[in-house]
Amino acid sequence: MTAELREQRLAAAFVELADTLVDDFDALDFLHVLAERCVDLLDVSAAGLMLADQTGVLRLAAASTERARLLELFELQNEEGPCLECFATGDPVLAADLGGSRDPSPWPRFASETRAAGFRSVAALPLRLRDETIGALNLFREQPDALSPEEIALGQALADVATIGILQERGVRRREVLAQQLQSALNSRIVIEQAKGVIAERTGVDMDDAFRLLRRAARSRHEHLSDTAVKVVTGRLDVSDTSKATTEPRP
Repeated sequence: MTAELREQRLAAAFVELADTLVDDFDALDFLHVLAERCVDLLDVSAAGLMLADQTGVLRLAAASTERARLLELFELQNEEGPCLECFATGDPVLAADLGGSRDPSPWPRFASETRAAGFRSVAALPLRLRDETIGALNLFREQPDALSPEEIALGQALADVATIGILQERGVRRREVLAQQLQSALNSRIVIEQAKGVIAERTGVDMDDAFRLLRRAARSRHEHLSDTAVKVVTGRLDVSDTSKATTEPRP
């Protein structure tokens, strides 16, 4: 990608993210767009985002691919990994080679699972505004080398966009109101995952494509992802109609 093209795509991404911050803000869709744009703009293969719930525990919020989603869940379930460390410290956490025998990973189970998924390096960047850290952005690479300082700076800028977008949504500034909103968004992940499973089973597509079908259907109906997911799971939205209405290409 040329420098000029990258600048154009970067500008377009920030405009797209700004346009997403409308009155009827859908936090999950915003974060999924952000994860996909990280892959578009940075030298990474996949991205995932975790947010803290109202008790301060990290939970999966978005991922650019099914592989990244499963790795994020593995990290949470095993309570080890760069996102957890990044969230705890509020600082970036970089691992240039998860397979390097000379520099063993501080997260052996996570490193093994990440290598098995086809990734060799990872960078976790904080979703932080001043002294408040609300989550972390995980960037996965298939190559065993570190991101450049320029890539890290751009990744942090995208993480900052996510933080500001969440914290400023509808003028929310009080922590308890923010916690309720984030909790609601995180809870809706359950029904979204169920809907993905229904679509994948009945249309024969993989989980990544099932999510694209679900998201396009939600947008075409001007609904939140969770609302459309409930209709799919309860049988009020025919999966074949969802498939026909969706033509979004792979990123």
